[in-house]
Amino acid sequence: MMLISNFIELFMEAAPWLLMGLVIAGLIKVYIPQSVMNKQLGGHGIGTVIKAALIGAPLPLCSCGVIPTALGLRRAGASKGATTAFLVATPETGVDSIGISYGLLGPFMAVIRPIGAFISAVSAGIMVNLFDDETKATKSVVAAVKVADGNGCHDTQLETPLCQETKMSITATSTTQTASKTNCCASTGDSAVKTTTIAVAKWRQVMRFSFFDMVEDTALWLMIGLFFAALVETYVPSNWLTEWGDTIWAMLIIIVVSIPMYVCATASTPIAAGLLLAGVSPGAILVFMLAGPATNMALLLVIAREMGKRTVAAYLVGVIIPALLLGFLTNYLVAEMGVSVVAASGGSHELLPTWLVVSTSTVVLITMLNVFYQQLFVGKNK
Repeated sequence: MMLISNFIELFMEAAPWLLMGLVIAGLIKVYIPQSVMNKQLGGHGIGTVIKAALIGAPLPLCSCGVIPTALGLRRAGASKGATTAFLVATPETGVDSIGISYGLLGPFMAVIRPIGAFISAVSAGIMVNLFDDETKATKSVVAAVKVADGNGCHDTQLETPLCQETKMSITATSTTQTASKTNCCASTGDSAVKTTTIAVAKWRQVMRFSFFDMVEDTALWLMIGLFFAALVETYVPSNWLTEWGDTIWAMLIIIVVSIPMYVCATASTPIAAGLLLAGVSPGAILVFMLAGPATNMALLLVIAREMGKRTVAAYLVGVIIPALLLGFLTNYLVAEMGVSVVAASGGSHELLPTWLVVSTSTVVLITMLNVFYQQLFVGKNK
């Protein structure tokens, strides 16, 4: 019973922040045009690497979903360095993972995590620009997407109901515009109706992405992570990993373990909370949250096919070295400057009003159950 109680406590702790992050993620996804990103990431200088990291950091894409997007940017003229920075920054952090980091790990980790992701992304992009070149011809994006799909990935930007709905909306808008040109006496009220229709369609896209696509990509791993954290809190003595929890070996072991895993930024957070409860240092869990989402095998395979093995080597060096340095910096700040990093535990959600915790937990639970039901019994239209 204690295990179940701890799991429920952690779920309720995460729910308000996760719900907020999901909504913000949908707004970013729908209202920032893809053409803007393509325009900003052209060129081959350090400036484009920095812009790619800044653009990628808040975007709500997991390490599978980011692959076709990044390759599309590459085809649109983005350099290898800029593409790499986008590939690193996007899965390492996002508005949803920042929210749940605040809820489960506290304000310090919620701040240092996106900063670390930005530094890691810029470092990886610069490493690729320095130690690779642009002479190797780029392979077909379609082939790379097929490789990602073969590794269990899918992209919500491709032919999904969301895209189909958008196309229908655009088609309907174009038809309305054509009809209005042939009728000079059309009522000005038609314009207001059309504007309202487009606004409603966009909001439906936000809701679809936030409460289906995002939940579909993260819910299972999130629940597994929360259950792992509950197991640790229930059965693992708090000092079990203390002897090596603040050493370089802890960080290296975490990196080795994280490479074959597939875990997104949001789902890695409760796992990190469990590790922190078990005695692993804050620096080591930061290494896990940076390296885990950015180094899964599917992503590395696509990078190798699309941009070459040298890019993969530079990519890994650019991700791992900054992660280790930031891990040591985090441990230093915690030890020498008294920075507090405490994983969420029972009762900490009482900092928020009970009605808010209960209502958001209910909404998140219903959303997850609906997604699982659609996957198991209805099937998602493709």
